Amino acid sequence: MTTTAPTALGAPSAPRAGRPVQRKRRPGRTILRSAPLLPAIVLLGVFLLGPVISSLYGSLTDSSLSGASASNAEFVGLENYTSLFADPDFPKSVLLTLVFLVASALIGQNVLGLGLAVLMQSSHKPVRVIVSTIVVTAWVLPEIVASFAAYAFFNDGGTLNTMLTGLGIPGVNWLYVFPMLCVILANIWRGTAFSMLVYTAALNDVPPEITEAAEVDGARGWQRFTLVTVPMIRRSISTNLMLTTLQTLSVFALIFVMTGGGPGTDSTTLPLLAYQEAFRFGELGFGTAIATILLLVGAVFGVLYIRALKPEVD
Repeated sequence: MTTTAPTALGAPSAPRAGRPVQRKRRPGRTILRSAPLLPAIVLLGVFLLGPVISSLYGSLTDSSLSGASASNAEFVGLENYTSLFADPDFPKSVLLTLVFLVASALIGQNVLGLGLAVLMQSSHKPVRVIVSTIVVTAWVLPEIVASFAAYAFFNDGGTLNTMLTGLGIPGVNWLYVFPMLCVILANIWRGTAFSMLVYTAALNDVPPEITEAAEVDGARGWQRFTLVTVPMIRRSISTNLMLTTLQTLSVFALIFVMTGGGPGTDSTTLPLLAYQEAFRFGELGFGTAIATILLLVGAVFGVLYIRALKPEVD
């Protein structure tokens, strides 16, 4: 039997097994390692933080396109925000923005994109090529071109009513009777390709051994998808939700071309309301206040998604 020799009094004892040795961080070395990031930080500050600060300040002034305020805007504090919350069009615009966001991005683009990715994974190559070409075409088109294509489809004398008339079904002025439904469907058609590509890449990274093991254990197709596949691609789902949310919140040209926010204000989302107040009515400060509210809404969604993306700590 062997015995370990006792350590000398005052001598440093050996670190216990399993406990990592913590090294002291040197501030100089940390700063030196962060130096290559300085140009990127400066660019982010100038081109991202700068406009945000400018927008926030502009929303606190009475800036306008004409009159004395056009050349000498005065600081009015929260007056624009007070007038905004008292405006009856603002709550309606917020509600329409949320409906447009949830229906077209969170549900439409993500669910349809995931469904197409799953179906294409199990289909033959010619089918994958044809479907992906059709879906991606809408995404690669310039936004203004896609907007006019959607307008031509839903217009009173457009493609949809022409097909319905050929089937003996009377047409409807879709852009007037169902304006939000039309812009929601157009945004789903325009943005589904991005979600499909994201989910296709995520599904390809799922190890087939895991799904095969679940199949051996008796899990059916739907059970394998919901209990195995979805949890393994949850980070891709969160990332795609964040990207589609931020993109949809900023949609302007699609709605402006198709309905112009009408009829009345029945399809006026926050970006269109900010445009109308700032450039149609000339109230730049008031319009900037609406844009700032929209910026805060996007920031809230961004923080929620980033928290969902944090890795779990075991």
